[in-house]
Amino acid sequence: MTIKKTGGVWRGDSLDDLTAYLREYRAGGYPVQHVKEVTCRQCQQGSFRVLVDDEQGCALTICLGCGTTEPLADSSDQLDGAELGECACPCGGETFAVAVGFAMTTDDEVRWISVGLRCLTDGTLGVYSDWKIDYAPTAHLLAGG
Repeated sequence: MTIKKTGGVWRGDSLDDLTAYLREYRAGGYPVQHVKEVTCRQCQQGSFRVLVDDEQGCALTICLGCGTTEPLADSSDQLDGAELGECACPCGGETFAVAVGFAMTTDDEVRWISVGLRCLTDGTLGVYSDWKIDYAPTAHLLAGG
């Protein structure tokens, strides 16, 4: 399936669809050059509950397979002051496939991060949080997701 807009929302059924959606989203007005699928470091599954704080710029995944909690990208730096809220799809679903999009500078540093989710209930695609990166070097962000 390719991404389709139905009922006012974008839907897809694969990482390719979520990747295409992230590339179109353009957080901060910048194109996404890299997209990394998130899988659990413990059990390698790809189904999560997701918590975000869009003000602080951080996101946390909770694996549905084994319960492992993992901050995304540089989120661990922001968790102390964060007020995390659980993500929910308009359909009410709270389980997601997750991918992180990276917009880059001309010097190949990460400029912006976007957290893209695909609802595992109905396939709705969305960016639930994004934040600017204002430091360098940033190679660790691409390596860690």
